[in-house]
Amino acid sequence: MPDGGETMLFVIAVVSVYLASVVGVTDSTPDSWYVAAVYEHKVILNPHPRVPVSRHDALQHMQKNLDIYEEQAARAAQQGAQILVFPEDGIHGFNFTRLSITSYLETIPDPQEESWNPCMEPERHNNTEVLQRLSCMARRNNLYLVANMPDLQPCPLKTSPSSTCPPDGHWQFNTNVAFRSDGLLVARYHKHNLYFEASCDTPPEPEIITFDTPFAGKFGLFICFDILFNDPAVLLVQRGVRQLIFPTAWMNQLPLLDSIQFQQAFSLGANITLLAVNIRNDRLIMTGSGIYTPFSATYHHARKGDPEEGRLLVARVPVLEPLEVKQSAAKEVEADGGESTISVATDSGYCYQDRCDDPPPPSYPTFISSMMYDTFTFVLLNETQSDVKVCNGTFCCRLQYRWLLQDHKELYALGAFAGTHTVNGRYALQVCAVVRCGGLDQSSCGQEVEEAESKMDFLLEGNFDTKYVYPSILTRRMVLEQPESLEKAADGRVTMKHSNTKGGLVTACLYGRMYHLDNE
Repeated sequence: MPDGGETMLFVIAVVSVYLASVVGVTDSTPDSWYVAAVYEHKVILNPHPRVPVSRHDALQHMQKNLDIYEEQAARAAQQGAQILVFPEDGIHGFNFTRLSITSYLETIPDPQEESWNPCMEPERHNNTEVLQRLSCMARRNNLYLVANMPDLQPCPLKTSPSSTCPPDGHWQFNTNVAFRSDGLLVARYHKHNLYFEASCDTPPEPEIITFDTPFAGKFGLFICFDILFNDPAVLLVQRGVRQLIFPTAWMNQLPLLDSIQFQQAFSLGANITLLAVNIRNDRLIMTGSGIYTPFSATYHHARKGDPEEGRLLVARVPVLEPLEVKQSAAKEVEADGGESTISVATDSGYCYQDRCDDPPPPSYPTFISSMMYDTFTFVLLNETQSDVKVCNGTFCCRLQYRWLLQDHKELYALGAFAGTHTVNGRYALQVCAVVRCGGLDQSSCGQEVEEAESKMDFLLEGNFDTKYVYPSILTRRMVLEQPESLEKAADGRVTMKHSNTKGGLVTACLYGRMYHLDNE
């Protein structure tokens, strides 16, 4: 990777994993491929989003962003893209009030109820200039296109006639729209998990929205904060959807929830392809987009000092076999008496207590420190190599590690957390994380860190009470590394092994989501 701020890279490591549902089966070498593109967009914002404007002024503003979309769609098509995804809020921006966004709204017909090609039939629906332009963009460039825009719907909704109407008598939704390569509107998804979005409503019921393509089968739609919740992200995976589209306006938060870090973690943990695309806005720490499969990643993450500009990513993507096929195969494996595990075997030199004769890890002093607003229990990693364990309540994490350089000068810790996160969202977690501390004092463990020099070989393990575990390895200069091996056992034990780390380790994490406890 060049040192001059170029942060797109392509990583391939053959490691098949399915931690979120079925385990014990790997994808064979794909027979078919397609070309996908995502465009990280430096959105042109309304400088006064809380002040209502006319429809004319709103359109003038949105056309500036759509002009850039036009350019990028043509570039993507020239590189052979068959599907192109734009980010959340990329056309209109954000920080509107419910009233001030009014002129930006268009009423988007339900493709399940009505077949409509806005480019070919522009007069059928009034005030649909943005839909028309997106439709023509897809048609002109002969590609499937997904974009995000605000939607106005009358109340009651046909899909939920008994739902309570908002006080002003209509619905406003944060919405993904998908167009076929001839411009036909084929999908409309309303965001379910809002993140401080005063201008939008939560749909009365979660929507599970997919669309079919001739080159890769079915794609599912969700948006930003949705990725942290069961509905609709996990529901899509449970229904066998192997390709998910994820527009986002994600504010990065280290050490556990940087954009590309969790994008790759979700792809690995759910064993799906994820087309993820973020806004570029340095003031709000928004950057990080990628095209992820269970065995490859093409991504971009800007760093401090990089020009604040958009970035088009194009990648050749394998078509993953339908999940229903994998479930049948998994049942056959288990019927043969095999333990429900998945792994890539390597001679690591490590062993587990229940698999070899090593004694349990020695007890080291623990301490409490806050990380991501949650109270983690930590143990320092001060030995040249060791086997350590830390527990937060009854949830325990274990790390077997060996530093590659014995005289490393940075402080690291292994942390465990089990509980409900309650700041800027409520969701139940079990997390094992190796982190570089912000300084040389243990009180700095859990702080945001972007750079690191120390490298280790390690095996990280947790005994989880959930099958939804998302693994990640983030190194210096915001570079992802593919775990060397991942394994999930039937008793909930999840392990991640990695050696020969290429960059200084910032974070290695097993991020478990206890979806069933979110409302307790």
